[in-house]
Amino acid sequence: MSEGVADGRVVVVTGAGNGIGRAHALAFAAQGAKVVVNDLGGARDGGGASTGPAQAVADEITAAGGEAVANTDDIASWDGAERLVRQAVETYGGLDVLVNNAGILRDRTIVSMTEQDWDSVIAVHLKGTVATLHHAAAHWRARTKAGEANDARVINTTSPSGVFGNPGQSNYGSAKAGIAALTIIAAAELARYGVTVNAIAPTALTRLTEDIEVMKQAAETQDLTPEAISPLVVWLGSAASREVTGRVFGAVGNRITVLEGWVNGPSAGAESRWTPEELTSVVPNLVAKAAPNADALGSRRG
Repeated sequence: MSEGVADGRVVVVTGAGNGIGRAHALAFAAQGAKVVVNDLGGARDGGGASTGPAQAVADEITAAGGEAVANTDDIASWDGAERLVRQAVETYGGLDVLVNNAGILRDRTIVSMTEQDWDSVIAVHLKGTVATLHHAAAHWRARTKAGEANDARVINTTSPSGVFGNPGQSNYGSAKAGIAALTIIAAAELARYGVTVNAIAPTALTRLTEDIEVMKQAAETQDLTPEAISPLVVWLGSAASREVTGRVFGAVGNRITVLEGWVNGPSAGAESRWTPEELTSVVPNLVAKAAPNADALGSRRG
């Protein structure tokens, strides 16, 4: 493969056996990166495991002249995440980019949610992100303490469901909201080690979304393929992005949006402690002055 913006960089992509993760792995390889393709090989709901998907993507990269190895560790396990990071370091001599993409879906309304539905989705998305991030950060901190410089990147994957909300996805949306907050916190913590941390909230037609009617309809008029998301992720993983950190980007087809998070809105103060009775005339007035919450697509309601 020819040289590109990621030439020589060592990249880990989780959940890279299918969909958006696969597109990221192939795109990084096409830009000259050495890729560790992680995928447990489970079903859409997280059940089962197989070495097939990760190995198939690694084989596709090497067949095209690139460098890649497969990894099938469970990133929702602290030990599995550690083995993944260690494999990158031992195979290619370091780690430059971590792309946290792995995820599953178990959509249910809150009243129908089971404990296992909740725990499984939170484990893969939120714990799986912080586990790999922890071990990668430990590697970069050790390098810094040894006097070595890092120019490293983390790209997490949140979702419109996490930042805007979507009924039926309380488990998934909560995990994704946590990832958005984690991104901002990690960016502040890891800057001292030469690491930037950003996130994307992608909209694409994949095996996780292919049965959602609104997604199928939207794909008829715009490019919702996973491959449309990857250019932004590859750029965020490149040396050119070192001044950008702590940001969440929306990515829909060929449109990139910088998402703007929680900010203080209208407020009211008092000289003494509020009484509940007083707040009856205060809180509704504040809410009326505040900007409305966004809808599920990120547009202002009303």
